[in-house]
Amino acid sequence: MAVSATVAVAGAGLAGLSAAWELSRAGASVVVLDAVRRPGGMVVTERPGGPGGPGGPGGPGKKDGFVVEGGPDGFLAAEPDIQELARDAGIGGRVVDQLTSGSSLWTGRRLEPLAEGQAAALLGIQGVSRSAIDCGFRSFATGMADLVEALVARVGPPMGSIRPAQGVTGVAPATRGWRLSLTGGSTLEAEAVILALPAWIAARLVAAAGVPAARRLDEVIYYPTTAVSLAYRGDQLATSLAGTGFVSAAEWSGAVRACSYSWLKYPGRAPAGHALLRAFVGPVDGDPGAIAHTELAAILGLAGSPLWTRVFHWPRGLPRYKPGHPECVAAVRERLARLPPLAIAGAGFDGAGVSACVRSGRAAARGILDRLGR
Repeated sequence: MAVSATVAVAGAGLAGLSAAWELSRAGASVVVLDAVRRPGGMVVTERPGGPGGPGGPGGPGKKDGFVVEGGPDGFLAAEPDIQELARDAGIGGRVVDQLTSGSSLWTGRRLEPLAEGQAAALLGIQGVSRSAIDCGFRSFATGMADLVEALVARVGPPMGSIRPAQGVTGVAPATRGWRLSLTGGSTLEAEAVILALPAWIAARLVAAAGVPAARRLDEVIYYPTTAVSLAYRGDQLATSLAGTGFVSAAEWSGAVRACSYSWLKYPGRAPAGHALLRAFVGPVDGDPGAIAHTELAAILGLAGSPLWTRVFHWPRGLPRYKPGHPECVAAVRERLARLPPLAIAGAGFDGAGVSACVRSGRAAARGILDRLGR
């Protein structure tokens, strides 16, 4: 079904880009708006020699050979949505399997094996079934940004455009659809809108557009996350490590909540003879990289200093939902169905995993296309 209409997508994370891809395939003219300059949302991959990457702009550096993830580093192999999108976008061949399995619990004294699925429960990850976790994870050959880059390339001209540093500050009814107020004072009119934004932003915009019940969406809590990548030579490890990493017990008083053995988990994450760790650190006073190294040195038996550290801090990271969240989202969507085409999508509504974001974005786009095609 070809649809001749202008659709504005607010948010250039995975949900927004997935929605834009679905819309552009159907012939809609898509404008993707985002308050920041870099598309991808929490998906950040730094690669050797790339712009802003570990090797520095335009050339090699001390971090060459490493692939560093600032946000999610993979997705559940049992969930098809992100893999279907990758195939549709022409990069299905870049999907790679997890190389190892199993995780450990750091008790504060030793590492003990964990049953599959227990790590997710200890970390408080919501909406993930035990059976899905048991099937393992997958990623992309040179990091999660592979998918973001493929979508950006396919959403652009002639069928659409991505406007960085243009956030949506207001949504109001227009003669045909909606008028969006943008940062800097400009406006944009569109027959339909998808808000693929964090819940606290979408709640305000949707409530102002005529759905007061949307204010309850602001009850979604986004917890801060700090991820620290640390590189070492292989001979700095006192013993060989196995599995995907470890989770710290609740009674552990240290800063490191969990650690992923990135170079063992997926292929091509570190050059031969090197190790790449990724620690998730709670609130600390001081340098998260130095604190993570000190604790990991004691836990894993590391000798010497890391070759380098890279810290990513997300003041509002993964969302967690209060009881009644699905019913609240359903009620808001039921009310939106009475207005000109306007949809919500993303982690704040339909699940925090990257595959859930893809599913949410594509579903929102299909709903918009259905309404525009009537």
